[in-house]
Amino acid sequence: MKGYKQPGIEDRLAAAKRAKAEALEKLRSKPQVDEAELAARIERERAREAAAAEKREAAKKAKEEALAAKQKAREEAEASKPKPKTAEELKAARDARYAARKARKK
Repeated sequence: MKGYKQPGIEDRLAAAKRAKAEALEKLRSKPQVDEAELAARIERERAREAAAAEKREAAKKAKEEALAAKQKAREEAEASKPKPKTAEELKAARDARYAARKARKK
């Protein structure tokens, strides 16, 4: 039984040349695309791109609306939150309690 023969540089170059020629022949034998079919492909691609752009715009608009609704809800929650009392209001409440206590003791 014969052993494996390592291919030399000439063998590798010839194999590469043969593969290139086969690939070119395969490409040449491919039928040409009809102009009408090419125009239809281009039109389908444009329609697909337009639909995708429309979808992106709708998603962007929905995101902006959701963000605006969230901001509005946050502002409403902030507005409905009771305001912290000022030092004068706290002092007046304390004085009123003190006066009520003094009035009860009399």
